[in-house]
Amino acid sequence: MAASGAATTAAAVLRDWRSWPASFAALWKRSLRFRTVSITLLLTSLAIFVTCVTMALVIQNDLFESRKNEALDDALRAIDQAQSTLDSADVGDDPGALSELWDSIQVDLGRNSTAEGLAGMGIEPATDAGGTRLNGFTAGLSANLISSALQNRVVQRGDWQSWQSVALNIGGREVPGIIVGQQLVVPEAGAFAVYFSYDFADADQTLGFVQRTLWIAGLGLVAIVAAISYVVLRSVSAPIVEAAETSARLASGDLGVRIRVHGEDELATLGHSFNAMADSIEAQIKELGELSLVQQRFVSDVSHELRTPLTTIRLAADMLNDQREEFDPVTARTTELLHAQVQRFETLLSDLLEISRYDAGSVQLELEPTSLAHLAEDIIEQMRPLAEGRGTELRLVAPGGYSPVDMDPRRVRRILRNLVGNAIEHGEGKPIVITVDSNQHAVAVGVHDSGMGMSPEDTERVFDRFWRADPSRQRTIGGTGLGLSIALGDAALHGGTLGVWSQLGVGTNFVLTLPRRDGVITGESPVPLEPAEPLADLGNATQPIQLAEIPPELFDEGSLS
Repeated sequence: MAASGAATTAAAVLRDWRSWPASFAALWKRSLRFRTVSITLLLTSLAIFVTCVTMALVIQNDLFESRKNEALDDALRAIDQAQSTLDSADVGDDPGALSELWDSIQVDLGRNSTAEGLAGMGIEPATDAGGTRLNGFTAGLSANLISSALQNRVVQRGDWQSWQSVALNIGGREVPGIIVGQQLVVPEAGAFAVYFSYDFADADQTLGFVQRTLWIAGLGLVAIVAAISYVVLRSVSAPIVEAAETSARLASGDLGVRIRVHGEDELATLGHSFNAMADSIEAQIKELGELSLVQQRFVSDVSHELRTPLTTIRLAADMLNDQREEFDPVTARTTELLHAQVQRFETLLSDLLEISRYDAGSVQLELEPTSLAHLAEDIIEQMRPLAEGRGTELRLVAPGGYSPVDMDPRRVRRILRNLVGNAIEHGEGKPIVITVDSNQHAVAVGVHDSGMGMSPEDTERVFDRFWRADPSRQRTIGGTGLGLSIALGDAALHGGTLGVWSQLGVGTNFVLTLPRRDGVITGESPVPLEPAEPLADLGNATQPIQLAEIPPELFDEGSLS
């Protein structure tokens, strides 16, 4: 079954050949080893190819020249022996004796040479003044193979040899060869052009064997070079790959990981340096972690230690504030300021305790089914006196969000109270729209004001602790500078998000999105982060909507509301 599955996978990969270029390109970018081996193979293959082609051409030329010279020497030796025989013979005027001599010369030419075929053609016809006419001859060499150019060279060059390359038919197959031609002078009959044919089949076989050997040796050499390159590169790149993997693990938070160091070469020096750097980073992070724990413990301890005296101070301030009517105006005003600042101090202390719980990871949710729309309505009613005191109108738009969703109502109320309070403080008296909506994945609420807005730089830091866009501007409705940071933590604790959109001179929009189930948001927020249109263009569309009391059991947890 495993072999069948592997074969199926291989076949699928082969069929999907269109994806090969992209795969190779990705591998080229990601793998140093693949890139180096590929370049090495390419250059080595090119060098071996050029070398093999050059050697094959040189060997081919040498084999041809060597075999050609052997053929020329063989033909010259046969012609010289035949010419000596003719020059020493004394046939007189006897045509019969001359004819017998010519026949014997033909036999001697075949016996004294290694040629595959012979042919003789008369050049100067016999003269009428006693000359004898002899016939030409062929023995295994067709006159059709002898080109007119070779015949002319033999006639013109006299005792010099001439040759041409031809394809000879030996045993029913064509083989390379040459034809060598030279003049032979016969007494009383004139000059004859004698041609010898030599086949180079043995040289061609030798050349084929040498070429096959060269190509096989070249391919083997490429394979050997590839194997050597891979082994050498693996030994060099393995520490680099290990360093890359170790650095990735170190970056992901595994501070105890180190590189194994072998030897004393440059790679070992790199490993020692990396390990020293990792030790330093681990020590500094541990030191920072210990300092953070000390800081958290200090904040928690101080907050707890201040709780008891602060309670006493708050009770005394409440008593003084209740009796401020009996004091003179200056003392009464001082009592009011003391009461307000003690309340603010108590709020700050509560926020510090909450922040310390977040830092310690000891925060837990108390979930219960809650309608986000009804919860938003409650917050609006609580904040309405403050808004009216600043001339701000609160408007609720709630097309959805009525069905109960598991959430911690205390924390969600704190988020909305903080968002609406900030909108009142920075909205410059303009209407504030609170939008509640839902879909099958999440419920969301947005708080949109048309105040001064923030720059992109300020928007990125709006959730930082104790951060203010304008430090010179005093808080007019209280606040500790920790509200948005705590609100972001509360949203994350629910598995939700708290986003912000802002533009200078236009306004700000905060959107809280909570998942319906599983603590995961799988789609877009029902309330868009960037408003579709300015509040001034909404007209009466944002008038408060009276929420009817709808029994929770009428809603299904997964239905749209």
